Amino acid sequence: MMANIQLIPIASLKPNPRNARTHSAKQVEQLARSMKTSTYFNPIVVDEDRNIIAGHGRYRAARSLEITQVPVIELRGLSAAKKRALALADNKIATNAGWDREILAVEIPQLAELLIEEGLDIFDTGFAPVEIDQLAVDFEEQSSDDADHLYPEWLAAQPVTKPGELWELGNHRLLCGDARGPDAVSRLMDGQRAAMAFLDVPYNRRVRDIVGRGERKHEEFAMASGELSREEFVEFLSKALGAAAAISRDGALHYVCIDWRHIGELIEAGRTTYQEMINLAVWVKSNAGQGSLYRSQHELVGIFRADGDRPALR
Repeated sequence: MMANIQLIPIASLKPNPRNARTHSAKQVEQLARSMKTSTYFNPIVVDEDRNIIAGHGRYRAARSLEITQVPVIELRGLSAAKKRALALADNKIATNAGWDREILAVEIPQLAELLIEEGLDIFDTGFAPVEIDQLAVDFEEQSSDDADHLYPEWLAAQPVTKPGELWELGNHRLLCGDARGPDAVSRLMDGQRAAMAFLDVPYNRRVRDIVGRGERKHEEFAMASGELSREEFVEFLSKALGAAAAISRDGALHYVCIDWRHIGELIEAGRTTYQEMINLAVWVKSNAGQGSLYRSQHELVGIFRADGDRPALR
């Protein structure tokens, strides 16, 4: 028996009418997504007459992508019985494999971070969102209040800035401080009034509840990191939004990010702070974040009109 890998026109391939392996439309779509993320995919196995022995799913996925040439392994000298046996074995033996779920629970989040940097999606691996979420639930990391391991020792010993310091970066100004404090925000603006503001407030959720098991770890926020009650979080938002509204022009638009769990608190705080709520936008992200079932691939953005005559909330 001789075998070699070559690129041949997909139109010359002949599907096997005796193929017993079925391929759903969903699986074909998954194969197609995987093919689009790579310049190479597993060859289709054919005989010397270009009858497909194994790889009908890849054949259908390639056709759906209108790929004109595909890699094939051509097997010569097989009897009809051996071809039929190989076709069954190729599909059946693969289904007998399993997964080490604990390794998957580490591998998938790490790979997801790397794929994002390349503009790709973890779902191109064929794992569905519900499968990935279940892994996160089954192997959730034990929480720890000790975050010293998150950063190198020199960073804690040599802070770049401290509260109260104001940085002038060309035409830009950056203040290290508490954005809920009207005095701090006024100092940042230096007498100017904002025509627009984009605010990304903490969501009152623990970071460890929404991050995965990747190598990159994130420290908890100093405040509004899951410790506030609903009423306390509304007050927290009111102070932050009020400080920003106080240094804004009359009619200035404020875009305030929030997650779906706390949109009610944002609207409640906005009613006491702004003239009116203009609209609710949805920021559609390229990749879903970590979390539980129905992973969020969006962020809500409340759009409010500021009242320049309203005093800062204290």
